[in-house]
Amino acid sequence: MIHASKRAMGIEYAIRDVVLPARELERKGIKVIRLNIGDPVKFDFQPPEHMKEAYCRAIMEGHNYYGESEGDRELREAIVERERRKNGVDITPEDVRVTAAVTEALQLIFGASINPGDELLIPGPSYPPYVGLVKFYDGVPVEYRSVEEEGWKPDVDDIRKRITEKTRAIAVINPNNPTGALYDRKVLKEILDIAGEHDIFVISDEIYDLMTYEGQHVSPASLTKDVPVIVMNGMSKVYFATGWRLGYMYYVDPEDRLAELREAIDKMARIRLCPSTPAQKAAIAGLTGPMDYLRSYMAKLRERRDYIYKRLNEMPGISAQKPEGAFYIFPKIEDGPWKSDKEFVLDVLNNAHVLFVHGSGFGRNGAGHFRAVFLPPVEILERAMDSLEDFMKKRLAE
Repeated sequence: MIHASKRAMGIEYAIRDVVLPARELERKGIKVIRLNIGDPVKFDFQPPEHMKEAYCRAIMEGHNYYGESEGDRELREAIVERERRKNGVDITPEDVRVTAAVTEALQLIFGASINPGDELLIPGPSYPPYVGLVKFYDGVPVEYRSVEEEGWKPDVDDIRKRITEKTRAIAVINPNNPTGALYDRKVLKEILDIAGEHDIFVISDEIYDLMTYEGQHVSPASLTKDVPVIVMNGMSKVYFATGWRLGYMYYVDPEDRLAELREAIDKMARIRLCPSTPAQKAAIAGLTGPMDYLRSYMAKLRERRDYIYKRLNEMPGISAQKPEGAFYIFPKIEDGPWKSDKEFVLDVLNNAHVLFVHGSGFGRNGAGHFRAVFLPPVEILERAMDSLEDFMKKRLAE
C-alpha cells in the first residue's frame, strides 16, 4: 500500500465531511434540507449583474493569461480604495496581495509564519481551516474562549492567559463563523493591546464585514497604532461570488515589523503562480461598482435570521444566541439522549432529514452545539424547523 502523509490524513473539515452521509440518503431518494454550507449562491442569491458581465467580458477580451503573483495592479488599487472607504486605513497597492480566496491567504500566512511547535490563538469555536492548517504546518492551534451568554464575544482575560513564548499571532474572525458574533471596538482594542504587549501580530478575517444586522463592523486595522495587523477579505460573501475563489490580504504595519514575513509570503505566492486572471477583472467591477443589491439581500437575510432564531428558541432542548452578522446561528443542545453533538447531527440527518454541522467540528469550545445556515427562503427554513421540532419532541419523550 502507498501511504498518504500524516499531515494530509490528519486534516478534517467538518462542514463538508457531514455531506458524505447526506449523499447516502439522497442516493436512496430521500430529500435532505442542507443547512450545512455557507454558500449563498446555492440558494436565491447571485453576484450582481455588473460583476457577472465583467467576468464574461474579461474572458472574451482575452484576459486568460498568467497574471502577476501579487495580483492585478488595477485590482489592488481598487482594494486600497475600498479599504480606505470602509476602514479608513492608509495602505498602498504594495501592501495588498490577491489570493485564491481567504483560505489561500490563511495558507500563505501560516506557511510563512509558523515553525514546528509555534502557537496561534484562534477563537473558540472557529472556522475549521484555522485548526487544520495550523496543524498542517506543525503548529499548535490554541482556542481562546468566546462567551456564549454575551453573544459569543471573545473572553479577553482568557486570551491573556493563553499567551506563551511560543505564541505567534492572535486570530480574529469578525463577524464570526460559526457563531455570527460581531466584535465591538472595545474588545478589538483590548486584543490589540495584548498583541502589542507580547510583540505579536493580529490576523483579522473580515470576509463578512458588510453582513451585519444591528451594529457595524469595526476592523482592528482601523484601530491599531503600532501593532501589525494582517486583514483578509474577498469576493465570496459580501459580493456573493463563492465559486470564483478570489480573495485578498493586506498589511497594516506602521513600524515595518512584518518585513521578513511579507518576503516569505511573496516567495510562497510566486510558487503557486497567480490567482484567476478573469476573476480578478470581474472583482474590479465589484469593488468599484454599485452595491445597492446588498440592501435587498440583507433584508432577506434579516428576515430569515429572525425566523430561525425564534423557532429554535421555541423548541424543547435547544437554545440559541441571536447572530449579529454573517448568516450562521450556533444553537446549544440543552437536553437529549446523545453522547456527542456529532451523534445528534447524524441522528437529525437520518430521522429529520435536515443537515447541520456538529459544533465540535469548530473546535472543543463548540462541543454541545451545532451550526445552521439561514440562507434558504423562509418556506424552506420552516420545513426544516418543523421537522427538527417534531424530532426533538419525539426524542425527549422517549
